[in-house]
Amino acid sequence: MHYKSLILPHKPIKTHTTMKKVLFTAAVLVASLASCKKDHTCTCTTTTSGSGVSVTGDPVVTEYPKSKKAAARAHCLSYTTTGNGYTSTTDCDLK
Repeated sequence: MHYKSLILPHKPIKTHTTMKKVLFTAAVLVASLASCKKDHTCTCTTTTSGSGVSVTGDPVVTEYPKSKKAAARAHCLSYTTTGNGYTSTTDCDLK
């Protein structure tokens, strides 16, 4: 008996079609997770306190149209300053 007769017949696997499906699915997944540009709004409120008095100012709203969230967040920062016995705190919220 010849050894070639013991080998089972080979059926071709449709790897080309399967690979296309996998690559297409991966591309759709990456595109859906990518950061896109949207309109973002930063609202900041400043509270100043000192000498037993605390005053909260009107909110300041800044629009960041068609921007990535990371870029808008870099400009929408909360901070605290002190001087002359007063403390001024600005709280910002990005939406």
